[in-house]
Amino acid sequence: MTALALLVLCALLLTATRGLALGADGDVLRLRFGGDAQRTRVVIDLDASTRGTLVEAGGNGQLVVDLDNIRAGRGQSGQGMGLVRAYRVAQAGSRSRIELALASGVEVERRFLLSPGDGVDHYRYVIDLRATGEATAAMVPPPRTAATSIPRGRGGDARPLIVIDPGHGGRDPGASGQQSRESAITLAAGLALKAELERTGRYRVLMTRSTDVYVGLPRRVEIARQAGADLFISLHADAGADPATRGASVYTLSEQGAGRAVREFTVRDDWHRDLHLPGQDPSVDRILLDMTQRSTQNRSAWFARSLLGEIERIGHPMLRRSHRDAGLAVLLAPDVPAVLLEMGFVTNPEDERILLDERRRRDLMRGVVRGIDAYFQTLQSPTRYAGTPQSGGTP
Repeated sequence: MTALALLVLCALLLTATRGLALGADGDVLRLRFGGDAQRTRVVIDLDASTRGTLVEAGGNGQLVVDLDNIRAGRGQSGQGMGLVRAYRVAQAGSRSRIELALASGVEVERRFLLSPGDGVDHYRYVIDLRATGEATAAMVPPPRTAATSIPRGRGGDARPLIVIDPGHGGRDPGASGQQSRESAITLAAGLALKAELERTGRYRVLMTRSTDVYVGLPRRVEIARQAGADLFISLHADAGADPATRGASVYTLSEQGAGRAVREFTVRDDWHRDLHLPGQDPSVDRILLDMTQRSTQNRSAWFARSLLGEIERIGHPMLRRSHRDAGLAVLLAPDVPAVLLEMGFVTNPEDERILLDERRRRDLMRGVVRGIDAYFQTLQSPTRYAGTPQSGGTP
């Protein structure tokens, strides 16, 4: 009887000990967000107390926090808001790992734990973020490898590859002026730009068309992606109902267009292979795709600003609002920075005269080359892509 009593007592103590251990652990209940693009609060609802460790502070476009003795359960992922584009909850040993994909550079202002109280029956781990106004490394696409691009020419030519896309062509002549068709103007400008770029010796050049042929819009994007393009420039000549309207403008992809690009890109089950993503966790791959899309938009905007500045500097007429955004099909590649340059209005006699004049057209293309030079000069510093291991951590 004594032995049996001891056995029962030990069993009870063991059960109680396990219960206490299990009771000390908790789960991530949900993530909530508040604020805007200047300040964002992240609230992680928990059913137990915890201690947080800041693993990555956002320098590579990702903020990572480990929560001790907290289970991720089946994990969670989704869209954020404000300074957080997306989030993921994963298990990391005995810790729960919170991964936040950032929309811009941030500084962690505060981190603290709130105990249950004031009508709230659970713990809350709070992270307050403030925008620094700096681009993050995650805004820059990963370096291209042999797996993601065609060979870099003989001897491994590493010069940037510029894809020139003369708009329209063949059965699609585009807009009409008094003396010209848009497709002929864009082809002449594209050939002039190719010659100017090759004259510098700094770039490799590929054209989506070099004759008066029709190339479908999806195919133009496909040419750039398959070639591993570093930059895509689509050349067009605008048209308007008012003949007095004139001037150049540059289009980059709008937010709505970026959403469309991601939706179209993820239609196929094996979409992650095109970007050489892990493919083991769809939610993580989607976050990395969002990061790549965001970095591409940022690079496109940087190039647009460089391009507009150089075109204006040569005295070329400009529209009053010269930087515009739209969901244009040729801008939809999620991993190739792209702009569409409207060189002027063929429906305006003065603009049409400039675009038909070989010397003036060459001057404009030389301005475009200087814009390309300025863009690549901003990309000289080494960058890291989100997900690249970072040594050490900040407590």
